[in-house]
Amino acid sequence: MDDNACSIDDFGPLPIMRPQSVAEIGDIVRRAAAEGQAIYPVGGRTLLHIGLPPTRPGIAVDLWSLSQVLDYPARDMTVTVQAGITLAQLQAILATENQRLPIDVPHAEQATLGGVLAANVNGARRLGFGTLRDYVIGISTINDQGQEVKAGGRVVKNVAGYDLCKLHIGALGTLGIISQVTLKLRPLPECASLITFGCETAALDHLLDHLHATRTRPVCLDVLNRASARFLVREFRANLPEAPWVILVGFEDNSDAVGWQVRQLIQELAPGAIQGLEARAGAACEPLWRGLIEHTASGQRLTFKANLLPSAVAAFCRQTQTHSESIRLHAHAGSGIVYGHLDGDLTLPQVAAMLKEMTDAAVRAEGNLVVPRCPSEWKRELPVWGRERGELVLMRQVKEKLDPQHLFNPGRFLAGI
Repeated sequence: MDDNACSIDDFGPLPIMRPQSVAEIGDIVRRAAAEGQAIYPVGGRTLLHIGLPPTRPGIAVDLWSLSQVLDYPARDMTVTVQAGITLAQLQAILATENQRLPIDVPHAEQATLGGVLAANVNGARRLGFGTLRDYVIGISTINDQGQEVKAGGRVVKNVAGYDLCKLHIGALGTLGIISQVTLKLRPLPECASLITFGCETAALDHLLDHLHATRTRPVCLDVLNRASARFLVREFRANLPEAPWVILVGFEDNSDAVGWQVRQLIQELAPGAIQGLEARAGAACEPLWRGLIEHTASGQRLTFKANLLPSAVAAFCRQTQTHSESIRLHAHAGSGIVYGHLDGDLTLPQVAAMLKEMTDAAVRAEGNLVVPRCPSEWKRELPVWGRERGELVLMRQVKEKLDPQHLFNPGRFLAGI
């Protein structure tokens, strides 16, 4: 990592500014606006591959130094922190009070809270615990005038004003620089368990339908194809069955609740339809949990992410598998999210045709498909942000209201916003 400059999609190098306070951020923004320069917020730089290439010269503003815990009333189960704190640092602090933010983030030792919010990162536990939008109750941002703007508050029951917090979650830093966040928290679970088993392609639809209707309440329901399962076995020493598809069901709660759910689910599963059933608990789950979190960010050449109805996940995975034997598929099946990784020799026309077919399938299932990672020279040709829909007009209006100078991350978001 260059200490003095960074590039985004081969655009740059961009000189890096490292403010030590919110006031310094404001000064940097005002100077950049006066000089006609753009502002590119960065932190751990784990998510810079997301989005389109920048369109204007400017400076990178590194928030790594703004990592303080400003307020932690543990009894209220909320915490207020600066946006440069890493997720690993935050979770370690919360663990001292037996609490956590139940959001799965790859490269947590490096990823900062501000970057994770800007990209709206979520993982396998989304099924049971929701997304970042469910946990942010207050936010402070620096606007295009260099002023600190606050929304929400530090208490869970704060209902005053418009809920501007959610505008910044997933906006890729195009509406301002996130400087401070207040989060509501959850207690650490007393017990955790993961059930894994394999199945043939013909049984995948039936098993997922059954798991959607189970009497249990999983916090995670994931599906891996053979290539992904082998990757987790190789990279994370996760013991998984050798089968065309591997299903993983996770539970987190008190010991009695988890124990009952594990026994109940095993009773519900038809023995003839599954292979290599295994239930693991406690520390035995950790390598597999880590693998599920990191796998979503493990692509080196091309990664796509489809969102669709959970009922359509099995059919989408079967269809996508036909494009390449080496494609790694990882579905958060309970939430209707499917990641795919392709690292082999690919040509742009091949990829464009494949993505069109997959996007058509996702749209038919009331969803869409985006491309978080691909070679930068492909980004102007591929539907990086998916197929445009009716919300684009509204998004442009929000951008014009909050950043009329197009100062923040210009060109990187949907339709070049």
